[in-house]
Amino acid sequence: MGCTLPWERYDGVRMRSKIMESRAMARVAMGGLAVGLVALAGLALSSTISMERATAHVRDLNEISDRWGQVFQQTNLEGDAMRDYMRAGTASGRQPLASAVGRAEADFEWLQHHGVRTDTEAAASIRQTYTSYTEVLREIVRLGDQGDTAGAALQADMADFAASSLRKQIAAIVAAKRHETTEYLREEDRVNRQLRFAAVVAFLIDLGLLGLFTLVLLDNQRRVRRQAAKSQHDALHDALTGLGNRTLLAERMEYGVREAHRYGERLGLLLIDLNKFKEVNDTLGHHVGDLLLKQVAARLHATVREVDLVARLGGDEFAVLLPRVGSVSNATMVAERIHEALCAPVQLEGITLEVGASVGVAVYPVDSTDADQLLQHADVAMYVAKRGRVGVALYEPGLDDNSPAQLTVVSDLRRAIDRGELVLYYQPKADAGTGRICGVEALARWQHPDRGLLGPFEFIPVAEENGLIKPLTRYVLDAALGQCRQWLSAGLDMPVSVNVGAECLQSHEFPAEVAELLSRHAVPPHMLTLEITESGMITNAARAAAVLRGLGEVGVRLSIDDFGTGYSSISLLQSMPVHEMKLDRAFVTQMRTDVGNNAIVRALLDLGRNFDLQVVAEGIEDGDTWTELRSLGCDVIQGYFLSKPMPADQFQPWLDSHRAATSDTALEPAAPHGA
Repeated sequence: MGCTLPWERYDGVRMRSKIMESRAMARVAMGGLAVGLVALAGLALSSTISMERATAHVRDLNEISDRWGQVFQQTNLEGDAMRDYMRAGTASGRQPLASAVGRAEADFEWLQHHGVRTDTEAAASIRQTYTSYTEVLREIVRLGDQGDTAGAALQADMADFAASSLRKQIAAIVAAKRHETTEYLREEDRVNRQLRFAAVVAFLIDLGLLGLFTLVLLDNQRRVRRQAAKSQHDALHDALTGLGNRTLLAERMEYGVREAHRYGERLGLLLIDLNKFKEVNDTLGHHVGDLLLKQVAARLHATVREVDLVARLGGDEFAVLLPRVGSVSNATMVAERIHEALCAPVQLEGITLEVGASVGVAVYPVDSTDADQLLQHADVAMYVAKRGRVGVALYEPGLDDNSPAQLTVVSDLRRAIDRGELVLYYQPKADAGTGRICGVEALARWQHPDRGLLGPFEFIPVAEENGLIKPLTRYVLDAALGQCRQWLSAGLDMPVSVNVGAECLQSHEFPAEVAELLSRHAVPPHMLTLEITESGMITNAARAAAVLRGLGEVGVRLSIDDFGTGYSSISLLQSMPVHEMKLDRAFVTQMRTDVGNNAIVRALLDLGRNFDLQVVAEGIEDGDTWTELRSLGCDVIQGYFLSKPMPADQFQPWLDSHRAATSDTALEPAAPHGA
């Protein structure tokens, strides 16, 4: 009850999975953004490099074109100088022509060492033509100097033809270079457009990734906030019913007490315990029990105000906190209304159940001075209502014969059973003849959070007087059989004995509960002995006999505890299906010093033999008593001489030590163990 349900664990796992997915997506988006930024930077760098390279290339192309243009102009100047020379004659035109010839050589020299291979090859080829052309010009000057005008004129015609061909070649190269420059610029423009487009795309992708990263981050933050809110809600609420839990109730009570004190108001607290929840859980199963708890939660919510807090404290215990309740009578009216609602029949899976409840009422500051005392007094009132079967009880000092302190012990004990604060100690029993350990008795101890380890006499009577002996007995049976199963699984055959309260013998369901526990722990019935007091058999003997017969049919062994101190008659030994009787320690401890007690022990041993019962002697504190009991035919001994009760984890080491000690003699004293 109240544990985390499988689908709730799944929801938590799913939420964590979504958060992890969001984080992974955020990392991917962040990585993509980083890659995009790197790509943008790369594109920018590539564009810059491309631009610089294009600029340099265009500059080279332009310079080559300019050089060819200079060659073209120089060739024209040389042609003009030659024609001036031929018109003017040798005297006035010689010097300009002689000065003009060969001026393009420097440009050709440069062109042969710049540009791509085709450029340098073209420059070398045309330079040869130019060299031939300049040689013709120089020949014209030489012939003119010799007065051979006819020869000079012939050479001039040849020079014009060569110059025309040379200019055509140079013009073609210049045009080609200009076209190359234009195409190159067009290609670079196309590449730059692609780079710009890629940059825009990369920027848009980065922008999208940045937006995605932002969305994922915001979504992740929302999920984390929701998860934190859910975790906080789960920490303050019951998983099964959705009601507040004990922690939330404590917080609201502290706040409510402060507010009530500040404004002079009254704060009511109702504690509610279902009357037959355990029977429903045991007979119809936990599933139906869970459905019942949900129905109870719904009815409580429907009965109170929105400002009131309904909480589940654990098991079948609920609480309702009533801020600004106004008066004690108002709190009592709410309690009566809740009691009426919970006493109405409940329909669960075609089954009609009538459960009922006990409600305790306490009001601050009428019944308490702080939140802890308010809870304690409401608890006391609830147990008064439960024990008196009055439905609703309002806390009042001296409400019944028990003091508030004792009633507080009752409430503490009930919670101890729910929280598992009870622990079992095991006292060995030995064959009186051989000393071989033949079983253990399971004895309850209370590990109280404030008072430490409490012995049975400090809480068993309280349990018997306040209706807690049945849940206490079930707790001890469950724990003892669980330990028995552990020993069996480890290869240790160790029967266990458990004391059973008188109230259990009045419950027709008790044999079925024992059978269910045996089945759950896979323990053979003969491994369990139930120790019953004589008084428990006398109270409503007919019902007790029916329950004992039911236990006999289950297959467990039955033992009469403290035989000789109660009110049983010899006829009960004939009518009740018992297997064993235990001699009370009061007779055994004094049998060697008191003649009367010795006679009683002898008589009881004879009685046991006559009824074919195994006889166990309790309270063996020395070897002489053991020796005498063995001589009188006692079957089993138990007492501090053998060992004090011990925790389960100490039993196996003790058993090994005992077996080693009794290899030579059965009466070797045992090492003491903790009480």
